[in-house]
Amino acid sequence: MNTFPDATQYVQMVDIFEKANRNFLNDHLGLLESQVSERTMCGQFQIALNDLIRTDVQYGKYYVDVEYNRNVGRRIKRIRNGRYEQVNITCDLIVHSRGGNLKQDNLIALEMKKVIRENSKQQQEINKDKERIIALTRSSYNDDWQYDGQDLPDYVCRFILGIYYEIDYVNRQICNQYYRSGELVHEIFIDFAEIGL
Repeated sequence: MNTFPDATQYVQMVDIFEKANRNFLNDHLGLLESQVSERTMCGQFQIALNDLIRTDVQYGKYYVDVEYNRNVGRRIKRIRNGRYEQVNITCDLIVHSRGGNLKQDNLIALEMKKVIRENSKQQQEINKDKERIIALTRSSYNDDWQYDGQDLPDYVCRFILGIYYEIDYVNRQICNQYYRSGELVHEIFIDFAEIGL
């Protein structure tokens, strides 16, 4: 029995994320303008997302955490990357039940990247962030775990929505890439001029 979230849940997560993103951009243009660290921006995004999640009837018992690195039983969160190597993981921001909902523990995973100048080292970091989002949104790893409603996997997976969130100061735009089931589904570009930057 390998049930995976249906399209309705994916659409709900996209809707929640986009509302939180609008609130974040409306309330924190100054942070974007001053080019503060990704951690600071993720912290403020956490608040915008938490405000929506905690008041949602269906998802009100979920948590929004920044740089969360533990699985149930205090184990380090791990994924298997595209080469199926074990990799410890700390995702920039996640929405999850902290192991409280076996049916659907993980909702949203977000990796945020600030691009100030283009270089090969930063491109490697971007590729790793995208690889992490792909792994987090898979339903399983090479079928080594199947959802049974009883146990959570050893490797973190089954996020309904993965987002690669890039704040690109070079091209003066924000790019949001949406991932589902280990695949890039859609991307949206927001020009800085559209948000008043």
